[in-house]
Amino acid sequence: MTVLGAVMRPLFEVAPADLPAAATDTGATAERLSKVVYTVTECCQTTLLNRREPALLRKLDAYPEELRGFAYEGAGVALAALDQLLPWGRRTRRFADGAARPYVFAVYLGAGMGLARLRRNPEPFRRRLGDDVFNWAVLDGYGFHEGFFAHRRHVQERAVPRHLSGYALCAFDHGLGRSIWFATGADVQRVVATIEAFPAARRGDLWAGVGLACGYTGGVGRPTVERLRDRAGAHRARLAEGVVVAARARHQVGNEAEHNETACRVICGIDSREAADLAAAALTGLPADGVEPAYALWRERIRRPFA
Repeated sequence: MTVLGAVMRPLFEVAPADLPAAATDTGATAERLSKVVYTVTECCQTTLLNRREPALLRKLDAYPEELRGFAYEGAGVALAALDQLLPWGRRTRRFADGAARPYVFAVYLGAGMGLARLRRNPEPFRRRLGDDVFNWAVLDGYGFHEGFFAHRRHVQERAVPRHLSGYALCAFDHGLGRSIWFATGADVQRVVATIEAFPAARRGDLWAGVGLACGYTGGVGRPTVERLRDRAGAHRARLAEGVVVAARARHQVGNEAEHNETACRVICGIDSREAADLAAAALTGLPADGVEPAYALWRERIRRPFA
């Protein structure tokens, strides 16, 4: 794997020319967003070059707690790519079911990015992860990659992947919404204008993605979060949905962040612990996937109190 990792490493390097223009701006917000992107990239490369899980875990856990989720996301990028090229190992599932279980959401987000990087259809991969409620996050990660690294096609031209259908398109748009937060430099006016250019049926899922990015990644102060809340309008419950998902992801591993607390209080009207508890309670008694995926029902339950 080490030799293969060294060969694959250039595929996952990120140069400034690969990024949307706003992502290379200067200032505290741009610095924060860039730090997140490069943490994911660095940990992807670290994973490609480290064959043994104990050594990899030590490197990932050496990151500051607040950034550790992004480190595990980077690991997911690499593991999914390796699973595609060496398909007998199922490394992503083993990692997510084992040592990385607390970071399963981040790992699956990264996996979707890895599949997009290799131009692979994420749906067969997602289904191989079994009945894990969170396997839909693979589509979220896939959408983020396409929105960020193929920004013109999927955001400016609003192209829809032909190989996705049904709820997969909703989860794809969650990731696309997250990419809009990054690609606009978290500028509220630009976020709103970008989303409003999409068909109305897609906007709710995009706002949910923006909420997750705002709540988990941050990069802005309270006044900006207040403007975001006010400009969300009829989609405020979807924005809150994403913030609550972010709160759960952070509290589950004990790496709470000030920007998540701010987003929860401003957008949801509750503190981040209450938001995380709400998300955890919404997982109780979820049925198996049917016409409506369990993941979709979970997110519907989360946004219900804010509707």
